[in-house]
Amino acid sequence: MSTVTRHRAIGLLLMGVIAAGTEACSVRKWAAGKVGDALASGGTTYASDAPELVGDALPFALKTIEGLLETTPRHKGLLLSAASGFTQYAYVYLAMEADYVEGTDLARATHLRARAMNLYRRAFEYGMRGLEGDHAGLRLALNDDARVALTGMKKDDVPMLYWTSAAWSLEISADKTNATLAVNLPLAEKLMHRALELDPSYGDGVIFDYYISYEGGRAGAAGGSIERAREAFEKALALAKGRRAAPYLAFAESVSVGRQDRKEFTDMLDAALTVNVDAAPEYRLANIVAQQRARWLLSRIDDLFVE
Repeated sequence: MSTVTRHRAIGLLLMGVIAAGTEACSVRKWAAGKVGDALASGGTTYASDAPELVGDALPFALKTIEGLLETTPRHKGLLLSAASGFTQYAYVYLAMEADYVEGTDLARATHLRARAMNLYRRAFEYGMRGLEGDHAGLRLALNDDARVALTGMKKDDVPMLYWTSAAWSLEISADKTNATLAVNLPLAEKLMHRALELDPSYGDGVIFDYYISYEGGRAGAAGGSIERAREAFEKALALAKGRRAAPYLAFAESVSVGRQDRKEFTDMLDAALTVNVDAAPEYRLANIVAQQRARWLLSRIDDLFVE
């Protein structure tokens, strides 16, 4: 089905959901499930569009998904869309914007980060609900023995594992002074590690992007490793095949700044800027956002490095 045809079908199904307000609950659930299948089926409409248009459209799309989840609360596709959508919106349009305005408007930056944390938490809850649909009691089991709790996961669980871990980790990293949150970082990483075991090539290497930051952003005394971060970087590049700029950003920010290696930092960001954003439509939005951040980081290089 073409993108246009699929969107027309979604529109008709949405009308059906609205019209079914006075009909039997089973009819509403059927219609909501059909809309959910269509919304969760993927495509590059958002991933290939301009950041500004996507940023304006996402809140409505996410609230639509939440409305459908009220009718079909266990729909795995909708739960995955909610987990991934809220995580990405919070990171790109709130947390990153907070970084950009902090120097001139600290109050706004603080407000944006607080909003981002709330949406990360919402994304995590949707992701965990999605995981527990097939693995009942997972949340409690993780606290007892995470390795055993995750043993039953299959390759089909990888997207939900990835986005649940990403949302959880980003929430924790957004407030490094919060010890209550920080204690859960090892558990969040275990979800990602299980995803890595099941499908190392998922998302053309995005799991390795996570490990670049996870290993490179922690001091050695805290268990981090520059060597493991570099290994993750090489694996991410091999899988991305020049189509994604994110690995360069992750390495520059987590490793090069930490090592105070200015040349490596600029080399990484220059490499990110050479990625052709139109070569892979499915990564166009992500690459545009990454290159915007690369330019911003280069503009702040004298603040990041001590001569």
